[in-house]
Amino acid sequence: MPSRVPSLRMLRSFFTDGSLDSLGASEDARSKRHSTSDLSDVPFSAVRKEGWLHCKQILTKKGKAEDREDMLAWIKVIRENSKAEGEDPGFASQALISKKLNDYRKVSPAGTKPDSSPKGPRGLGIRAEFLKQTGTSAPRSPRQDAAVTKDESSSQKAPWGINIMKKNKKSAPRAFGVRLEDCQPAPDNKNVPLIVEACCKVVEDRGLEYMGIYRVPGNNAVVSSLQEQLNKGATEINLQDERWQDLNVISSLLKSFFRKLPEPLFTDDKYNDFIEANRIEDASERMRTLRKLIRDLPGHYYETLKFLVGHLKTIADHSEKNKMEPRNLALVFGPTLVRTSEDNMTDMVTHMPDRYKIVETLIQHSDWFFSDKEDKGEKVSPAPLR
Repeated sequence: MPSRVPSLRMLRSFFTDGSLDSLGASEDARSKRHSTSDLSDVPFSAVRKEGWLHCKQILTKKGKAEDREDMLAWIKVIRENSKAEGEDPGFASQALISKKLNDYRKVSPAGTKPDSSPKGPRGLGIRAEFLKQTGTSAPRSPRQDAAVTKDESSSQKAPWGINIMKKNKKSAPRAFGVRLEDCQPAPDNKNVPLIVEACCKVVEDRGLEYMGIYRVPGNNAVVSSLQEQLNKGATEINLQDERWQDLNVISSLLKSFFRKLPEPLFTDDKYNDFIEANRIEDASERMRTLRKLIRDLPGHYYETLKFLVGHLKTIADHSEKNKMEPRNLALVFGPTLVRTSEDNMTDMVTHMPDRYKIVETLIQHSDWFFSDKEDKGEKVSPAPLR
């Protein structure tokens, strides 16, 4: 294929005198390279017979003129065919030849200087058209590949990174309104919630002789404030906080915790069993049945009940000062601990004496109910009631 297209001066001379010979002679002096056109096997007689429009469609479909001789041959046929069909030779020749020359420029080889005119988009060319039809992509430079790879990786990594963060981001444990096993555990006992241990510690440190402890309610606004703070997932509790200095607030906070448990401390499954066991007439059988039911509680519920009853026993041991005997403590904690998750008014009325009695019995005989001696084969009898 030629390394350059015919010069503007030669084309102007050709369009002025219509001499194909002068254009051919000038081009022979400039290029010695030749190639065979894909349409070289189309005879000129077929062009005259079918008309130049038909041949133009073939040319558009298969490709543009690829060398000088092929282009000159098509120009000659077009001029002759235009005269045969009675068209204006000047107009037809000049317009069609200009189009062929433009097509020729579009498929000129890589050595030809590219058209830098901004007057319109360039054609795809034969190679690009071939790649488009075969569904393959043109090779890119390493810089282009790197840019595409970077764009693809960034578009993939963004959602991937967000998903990982969402999956790995674990919300901190809440303190109120969640099951015991989902609460923040105490450092010394993993089966006891941190909030239970903290409240009991504050009361035992400063409130053993405080009159009416657990009976006098605390300020609701301060209690709610502490609940909100603990529900944000605090892993540590600052006992030096001013709000933790009010014993009534702390005692109300502990009662609120057990009241808001979705699964009560005595569990829904065993609630009716505890009520029936408490109504057993034989005292010894009643105590053994209650003890067995307590031992069958799930781990977190058994350990938390054991810890709480031990705390209440400590409070009752100082009843001479604080006036909170086991019965008074049972009146406060009975309805909160022994209940169902969907407590109804009928159960509250008919089972209220049982709830009081169960908690009072546990406080009075806490050592026996939670002793491991009988599990080891040692016979242990509950202490007589006071």
